[in-house]
Amino acid sequence: MSVTLPESVDAWRMVSARRSFEGSMPVAALERLCGALAGSEGEVSFRLDFGRDELGTDYVDVHAQAPLTMICQRTLEPFVLPVTVDNRLGLIRRERDEAGLPPGCEPLLVAEDGRLHPADVIEDELLLVLPLVPVNPDSSLPDAVIDRGAARPGDVTEQENNPFAVLRELKK
Repeated sequence: MSVTLPESVDAWRMVSARRSFEGSMPVAALERLCGALAGSEGEVSFRLDFGRDELGTDYVDVHAQAPLTMICQRTLEPFVLPVTVDNRLGLIRRERDEAGLPPGCEPLLVAEDGRLHPADVIEDELLLVLPLVPVNPDSSLPDAVIDRGAARPGDVTEQENNPFAVLRELKK
């Protein structure tokens, strides 16, 4: 087991050796991920396990956890969203090999030379678990939004001044 993450590895040699990499890296080191976040604070803890299953499928298990700072789309305020990744990626050489992967195994197309960038794999998996519309589970709607449906004393005069009130009367 290694605590340092190399810039690139030979995927097929890692599978043959059943190598594992474990450690942490700053969120700021993942540029594409930072582009989707409100802040680059925090650390990503990860573990990559290369291997071959009983069906002969080469894989890498990706485990990662990170506190990611996002903007709540309900309150428009930043909040920390803890995310966890726990996926098995089947290593394939050609796109048509995807059909041979077992259920629950996502495809990962490896370059012809076998080079794989572990940090990119971790970053891709973190990007895939980000919510489309991030909402802080501890947030609530502002009172001004919640009270919109309640009738107020001034609403009656607004209805009388409504230019479509005449059409409503004609409809009766």
